[in-house]
Amino acid sequence: MAQPEFGGTPVLILREGSSRSKGRDAQHANIMAAKIIAETVKSSLGPKGMDKMLVDSFGDVTITSDGRTILDEMDIQHPAAKMMVEVAKTQDNEVGDGTTTAVVVSGELLGKAEELIRKNVHPTIIIDGYKKASIKALERLEKIAIEVKPKDKKFLKKIAMTSMASKIVAENRDYLSDLAVNAILSVAEKTGTKYKADLDDVKIQKKPGESINDSKLITGIIVDKEVVHPGMPKRVENAKIALLDIALEIQKTEFDAKINIESPDQMEAFLKQEENMLKTMVDKVAKTGANVVICQKGIDDLAQHFMARKKILVIRRVKKSDMEGLTKATNGNVISNLDSIVKSDLGYAAIVEERKIGDDKMTFIEGCRNPHSVTILIRGGTERIVDEAERSLHDALCVIRDVVEEPKIVAGGGAPELEVGRTLKDYAETLPGREQLAVILFAEALEAVPITLAENAGLDPIDIISELRASHEKGKIWVGVDVFNGKIGDMNKADVFEPLAVKKQIIKSATEAATLILKIDDIIAGGKAKMPPGPPGGPGGMGGMGGMGGMGGMGGMPPGV
Repeated sequence: MAQPEFGGTPVLILREGSSRSKGRDAQHANIMAAKIIAETVKSSLGPKGMDKMLVDSFGDVTITSDGRTILDEMDIQHPAAKMMVEVAKTQDNEVGDGTTTAVVVSGELLGKAEELIRKNVHPTIIIDGYKKASIKALERLEKIAIEVKPKDKKFLKKIAMTSMASKIVAENRDYLSDLAVNAILSVAEKTGTKYKADLDDVKIQKKPGESINDSKLITGIIVDKEVVHPGMPKRVENAKIALLDIALEIQKTEFDAKINIESPDQMEAFLKQEENMLKTMVDKVAKTGANVVICQKGIDDLAQHFMARKKILVIRRVKKSDMEGLTKATNGNVISNLDSIVKSDLGYAAIVEERKIGDDKMTFIEGCRNPHSVTILIRGGTERIVDEAERSLHDALCVIRDVVEEPKIVAGGGAPELEVGRTLKDYAETLPGREQLAVILFAEALEAVPITLAENAGLDPIDIISELRASHEKGKIWVGVDVFNGKIGDMNKADVFEPLAVKKQIIKSATEAATLILKIDDIIAGGKAKMPPGPPGGPGGMGGMGGMGGMGGMGGMPPGV
């Protein structure tokens, strides 16, 4: 950075090696970085979008079309580009779908803004125009949204099918959609007049092998543990389950204790006493009628033996998250004190069984009455397929949850974006001055969604967008890009639906990201930190060995010896 001079003396403000760019240069650099990120994911939008193969520094391969995953796996350095990654993360965390669309719209908003900046329109005016446009866009989306019943399986399945249409597992989406809908409806709880569904209550377990259509919904929990003792039953029907948060072991004292044993009889009595204590613990559990014990902590070998004698199935060292899931699934209580255990604390499952899945043994706790926690076991031919199926299922679960919590939907295929764009162009005519230009460009940025869908399907985007505009002018608000038939069509009749929540979040995320980047007019980057200098003589300067350059100065010998 050029430093000002006073009387010939430079005044150093920034550390040596720092760089600074401001004004148009800074804005251009940021907008360019954001547009490149948007271009990267653009080709993966829609059912006809392409997939990306991402190889990390360890050589691990990920094949996906999920916007969030693509941006997560890329090692992005530019600060403005990182903001685009934040857009995808926010979109994913809030509504779980629409990540690619949010990034594409953000990139378009910035690209359009740069056109106005070149015409000397101040960024603040563009930002004000974009904010007004986003408020109007959200109003229009609310107005055109279709209200549905929160537990209408027919619409929920259509929503899930649309979400998975662009994924690798698209051919299996009919089957997977049913799993996702049933899973969310199992865990949805009514609070007041609305429903709430927590995605943490739907556990996803992956195991490569068989095919995707062998995936199944377990009305309970799968625990990645096996039965602790070979003498125990491997299957228990009509299971009464004790959930323990205590170790069935002899506790060590917190202070040092010494026991003097002087004869074999005393040793015998000491061991017998230990055995009796463990037996008492087991008896307390067995007395409640429990025939399955799931323990978060350890279980002594002797306690295992006593339980095997009583034909109780036991698994131990279960994760805390699994224990929480089991309480919700079996309606049992976690016990922290054996003295207070009673029959009503026990959970229920129709079957508890150890099964071999692939190379691993797992315990299935299923057939729970009214479970508030369920598990989806995903199978697939390869690990890559299973991973992508998990990502697809996550998106499907999210969109179903969005509709259950906010039961409003819109048709897909770029129809809502085009309808909102048409409304914004009418609204722009009511605004004075240069803000009008910003609102028109916001409308054009939204039109990038149907244009990209058409491009990715190999269609002519100019023809498609002209036909769409003409249809929307005639009041056909649900006409969008029908990528499967290669033309425009009524998306409502084609059963292509998306949650209103996803569309609203795309507008919010994209507008905020674009305005944040547009507001920056100065980039000050600190210089790279330098490594501290090494010891004199270079590496390996062991005591008295003179850096081992030529073994000089070794033990008082003259150099060269």
